[in-house]
Amino acid sequence: MTPARSHPHLDVLFITPEIHPLNKTGGLGEVSAALPTALSELGADVRILIPGYPQVLNGLKNKQKIAEFAAQSSFPAATLLSAKLPFGTSGNVPLFIIDCPDLYWRNGGPYTDAQGHNWPDNAIRFGLLSKIGAILASDASPLDWHPNVVHCNDWQSGLVPAYLHFHEGTKAASLMVIHNLAFQGVFSPETVSQLGLPQTSFHPEGVEYYGGMSFLKAGLYYCDHIVTVSPTYAREIQVPPLGFGMEGLLSLRHERITGIVNGISDEWNPLHDPHLEQNYSMEDLSGKVINKTVLQRQLGLTVDPDVPLFGAVSRLTYQKGYDLLLRIVTQLIGIPGQLAILGSGETMLEQELMRMARNHPGKMAVRIGFDEKLAHLIEAGVDSFLMPSRFEPCGLNQMYSQCYGTPPLVHGTGGLLDTVVDCTPESLADGTATGFVFHELTPEAFLDALERTVAAYRDKSVWRRLMRNGMAQDFSWRASAADYQKIYLSLLNQKR
Repeated sequence: MTPARSHPHLDVLFITPEIHPLNKTGGLGEVSAALPTALSELGADVRILIPGYPQVLNGLKNKQKIAEFAAQSSFPAATLLSAKLPFGTSGNVPLFIIDCPDLYWRNGGPYTDAQGHNWPDNAIRFGLLSKIGAILASDASPLDWHPNVVHCNDWQSGLVPAYLHFHEGTKAASLMVIHNLAFQGVFSPETVSQLGLPQTSFHPEGVEYYGGMSFLKAGLYYCDHIVTVSPTYAREIQVPPLGFGMEGLLSLRHERITGIVNGISDEWNPLHDPHLEQNYSMEDLSGKVINKTVLQRQLGLTVDPDVPLFGAVSRLTYQKGYDLLLRIVTQLIGIPGQLAILGSGETMLEQELMRMARNHPGKMAVRIGFDEKLAHLIEAGVDSFLMPSRFEPCGLNQMYSQCYGTPPLVHGTGGLLDTVVDCTPESLADGTATGFVFHELTPEAFLDALERTVAAYRDKSVWRRLMRNGMAQDFSWRASAADYQKIYLSLLNQKR
């Protein structure tokens, strides 16, 4: 008999522009800490590559220099440091940090300055991230550790597969993960030569994208496999409008596209959450009422345990559907209901939400900005969480909400549709109902779902079942990590 072949060992280079708790602008930051940890727990040897922003370098101790990279093309010289995250289970996963003060040591965010304007040299900044990632993923690496899979996230590392494609030596298999196709990293044609890519790559079958060059297009064209962060989003991006001009390429590569829903980190657990006034569980929900009272007082809302309190924690943007919410606020308040919102984003939406809050004192509260403690308290204290997003590649808050016994009300798109089961007589009967879904993107459909939510809320037996159904869901990273592991192994088997 021929002995069964064992799986090859997985050595994974995970490339990301942000990572929690050092720096985070959205869900990618949380994914970048949690997914490598889960992969490591499954036996993979994972290293994370990230730019050396001030928050990153200041937040890490015991950094060691492990390599140097000379200046080339338009890239300045850089040093590669190693360290580990300072706390949490992800402290077991090593970090590689690109120390290049000319590109990364700045005030502001990872992509924008303090005024919110994109850094003008973002092509060079993230070109360097991609270039060093590709070097480390090939036989040109100065390190003894060599990955056999490179995991790229969004446009900021999209050039890694392109650099690897034009490298003639041995190289890792490449995976390109789309967290949001709307962000494509598009720059001028001259950027191709500045980044050291061959001019032949500036072609529709390459990095060219409607006359410019796109980091994301490069990644999607040259990578070995594409992952989106939910199965529904994987289908949505292969046709307009959510293909954002790349639907042709994506539909051609449909056999190389897989949807995997993100998990959520262990910190989102009402039984252990340190940000709450009172912890609670599926077996004892009494703490949820206490958190609602504390939230109402903190936000200046009328303290009333019986009024349905709706909440949202989000970027306040058109994508997130806040213009739809504005059009039904009056009806929500008149139910009667209350509304608590935390977030920041487009100035017009911020101002209009603040104006509505002033017009409805005690019934609506808006806090502009981000507050980690308040975000957790809203998840625990509100009765239902609102996510009327026009599109949502995955979404995390709808999963947080279910874990906190807070049935979400969502638009049926992307990961929202994959993770929330609409409350109907049938889904209540079979125990699968976890929230409320509306499909037509109109204020009328949103309001209809809101009224269904309130009707269920007033039936305490139904509402308790909904809460407990959601809290029984398993949104841990382990299942998602196992799906990624299967793709990695399939890519290595193809290379054998």
